[in-house]
Amino acid sequence: MQDGSLRAYPLSAEGVSVGALKDYWYLNVHDNDYGQIRGICLSHDNRCLITCGGDGNIFTFDLLSEEELPKDVEVIIPPPRSGLQEEKGTEDIRDPDAYTIEAHKQKMEYEREMKEAEEKKNKKRKELSALRQDFVLLLQKNQELPKHMQLHGEEFEMDRVIFEELDRQKLQRIQLMQKELAWENEKQLIGLQKLQTQFRDSLEFTLTVHAIQSNHQISTYSLLTVSEKYTQDKKQEDSKWEALKEKRTALKETEQAEEETPKKTRPVHRGDDNHLSLSVCKPTTRYIESRRERIRRLVEKYDALKAKIMKRRAEWHELYKSKPRDDHKSSKDAEEIKEARENIGCYRLKTATNYTLTEDDHISTEKKMMQLAILEGLIHEAKVNMNKEIVSLRDLKVSTIDEIKSLVKEVKSIQASLDVSEHLPIPMIPQLHPDEVPEKIVEYNSDVLLKFKEEQEAEAELKEPLEGCPSSRAFRHVFLQTPPVEEGHTSAVVTEEKNASGRAKAEPTEMELEILKREKIKNLYLQETLIKKINTLVINFDAELCLLRHKKLKMDMQMKSAALRCLTCCEELLILKKLEIHEDFLEEQICTLINEQEDIQSKLKSYHAQIEDRKREIVMLQERRKALYASFEAALGEDNKFADFLTDVLKKEVEYVEKKEVGREADEENENEEEDDEESDLKTDEENCGSEDVVVGDSVCPEGCSEDLFLNTIRLRQQRIGIEKALAEEKKIAADLRKEYDALAIKAKEIEASLDTRNREMEAFQWEKLHRLNELDVVVPLRLHQVQCLDDGEMPRDFSHTLVFTNQSLQYLRKRIVDQRNEKRMHREIHRKAKEQHKELLQDKKEMEKEIKRLEERCNDLMMEKFGRLVDFEAVQVHSVNIPMEQMKVRIMEKEYEHFVELKEWEDKIVALQHQLTELTRENTSKLHQLNRFCHEKHQLETELESLMTTREFEGAQNADIKETARLESRLVNITCEVAFLREQIN
Repeated sequence: MQDGSLRAYPLSAEGVSVGALKDYWYLNVHDNDYGQIRGICLSHDNRCLITCGGDGNIFTFDLLSEEELPKDVEVIIPPPRSGLQEEKGTEDIRDPDAYTIEAHKQKMEYEREMKEAEEKKNKKRKELSALRQDFVLLLQKNQELPKHMQLHGEEFEMDRVIFEELDRQKLQRIQLMQKELAWENEKQLIGLQKLQTQFRDSLEFTLTVHAIQSNHQISTYSLLTVSEKYTQDKKQEDSKWEALKEKRTALKETEQAEEETPKKTRPVHRGDDNHLSLSVCKPTTRYIESRRERIRRLVEKYDALKAKIMKRRAEWHELYKSKPRDDHKSSKDAEEIKEARENIGCYRLKTATNYTLTEDDHISTEKKMMQLAILEGLIHEAKVNMNKEIVSLRDLKVSTIDEIKSLVKEVKSIQASLDVSEHLPIPMIPQLHPDEVPEKIVEYNSDVLLKFKEEQEAEAELKEPLEGCPSSRAFRHVFLQTPPVEEGHTSAVVTEEKNASGRAKAEPTEMELEILKREKIKNLYLQETLIKKINTLVINFDAELCLLRHKKLKMDMQMKSAALRCLTCCEELLILKKLEIHEDFLEEQICTLINEQEDIQSKLKSYHAQIEDRKREIVMLQERRKALYASFEAALGEDNKFADFLTDVLKKEVEYVEKKEVGREADEENENEEEDDEESDLKTDEENCGSEDVVVGDSVCPEGCSEDLFLNTIRLRQQRIGIEKALAEEKKIAADLRKEYDALAIKAKEIEASLDTRNREMEAFQWEKLHRLNELDVVVPLRLHQVQCLDDGEMPRDFSHTLVFTNQSLQYLRKRIVDQRNEKRMHREIHRKAKEQHKELLQDKKEMEKEIKRLEERCNDLMMEKFGRLVDFEAVQVHSVNIPMEQMKVRIMEKEYEHFVELKEWEDKIVALQHQLTELTRENTSKLHQLNRFCHEKHQLETELESLMTTREFEGAQNADIKETARLESRLVNITCEVAFLREQIN
């Protein structure tokens, strides 16, 4: 401001927050672009200014107002420095990451502390290295001492707890590190597994097994895993079958569980328990139980009898159902005859013009792909089996080499005790070639990993020196190990000992020489036997390899033929895929036509059912009309002179009126005899086409005619008109349905014709497809002795008209000709015997029918003689005893017995209560007598007291009277209490 003082006002801007404290205005700057000032605070009286910065410094400024400024003080403003305008102004620090003074101080302090810590660590390291050097010197001195004076490694340990604590801390660090690296370890394992699955698992290593004494060798087939494209369908089918099996097993388990669970029994009430307990000891209950048991046996008996009858009926029903008609022809025999006529004896080739394709012979892309998948699966399976045999041969070689090594070791141990001139040449130990163990290329173990780690560490040492040193525990294990004894020294000691023992020994005796001779013979025999065994092992292995090699060569021929077959299948598959579009189009059309045919057939069935319903309705209406005329004729009777008039009235055509209005219309016709009615009758008569003679008064009952008969005729006329109207409607609906049915039948014939056309097109297309497939060249390996198509003893130049046929098939066909002749002769004989048997069976049937008829007549005669009518013995057997009635009788007896027992219990209770009432009455009577006695005593005492109070004779003896009065009063109180108590008891 002009006077040099500062003021703060509440304002707000972006990056600035303004607020008011109790005595201050404050302004907080949020953006770093404003410099290092973080906050400014100004008091309300403008006397104090406070600033704070990001480095933590706070400054306070006292401000003076205009009144407090001394007026005699003169402020001398120095002149500006020369050249100030030319100098460049200091730029603000706008970098948010720039160091502040406080941050620089903190960093310097941190570096100083780290430097001191490193100095302490280096000092400790030097002390530890000095201690280690002293410890190494002590170990060396300990080794230089004699053996009996040396200290053991455990004696150098000052405190075993320290090493245990170090081990525990090391285990904790290892576990912590394993937890920290668990995710990374799992990630690397998954990555390795993916790489192995992508590049190694899809391949199988090619293994070559070499012979030991020859150059023969055998290699495995190089295989890839079977493509999932071909195995997917098989897996789906297997999964479907497994799902079905699981469902079946689950259903069986549930059924078994339901069968094993016992049926729920009816709960037994307490009354039933009482009844059962009473039935043990009382004859009534035993009689009821016997009746119940008898009814149960009857029920079981008649249930078994009824089941037997029903079973016999079912058997008769099945027998009659299976009985064929006289003109019956077996469909199975007809199908077999048809199939025999079409196929048996017909050996046409696929290239023939009259070859017919069956439904199973139709070739599609799916069938060919499945065939190709099956062929590849068989090839893969055969190769896998051969590879397994080769791998087992390699394993045999490994075991043979191990056995040879052990035998060579034994031979060397035996030759050590023999003279050099007696040594036989030891066979060479066979070695495994690198291509015999190719799986070791991708295998790794701890040694390989440690070697790889050493190489990595060596590379890291070249780049940067390794800091730190190994732990004290590692040095402990190194230092506590005793230095190894040199082999030369030990061998020298042994030789010296041998020489000393040899010098000490004397010359051998004859017994010792004989023992040495026997041992020498035995060792020579063992040497020769072991060498022969080694040679036998080598020869046997080479023989096994030669046999397997010969087998693999034969299999190579089969695999080559299978590969050629696969190639042919692939070519056929390409042709089928080209023709698949047209085939799918034809199949779609055929499916559409079949669906339309099914829809039309269902509609035809529904229309046919509706037409049949309408026909039944029409027949029913016609029957009703006939019944109406019959009832009219019955109402007329005979010799009725108004019969013609009433018949004309019945046949007259008028407007149909509902049944509710018929009576009202008849009343109106009887009451109204005016000209309007006559005109309406004339009009209706003119419209009537059945009669020419017009009766003027047909709407009025003529004289002499029964009025009821006339009204009945009018009612029947209305019914006739309604029936005829409904009949006309039904006929019209039936005609419409017939038209629609005929139209649909015509459409069905058209669809059937188009379906036949499409089927013929499909047959032609299948024939064309087969012809295209037959044009493919198929490789068939043959030998010269297999070629039997000779022309004048020479092989023809053109083999286009020849056929490749196996010898087994040719022999089978020749044999089949003879078999067919024998079968024909055999079937003729069977047919002749069947005819004779048929004649015998017909004769037996006639005789059996006569016997059955005779027995039935006899049975009926016997029943009429004994019973007077025919009786159904099955019904008699089933219903001879009324079981429900017997059961009701037993239930009535049970209820009566239950009521009797309950009544007896209540009677016993009543008797007991009566005895109790008598005792209480007696006790109550005694209490009343006692109360009466007490009342008399009270009355006497009161009279005595009154008499004593009135007389003056006892004034002299006042004390005695007072005592007597008190005694009598206390006695009166006691009697009063007893009376109240007795009253309560009586109540």
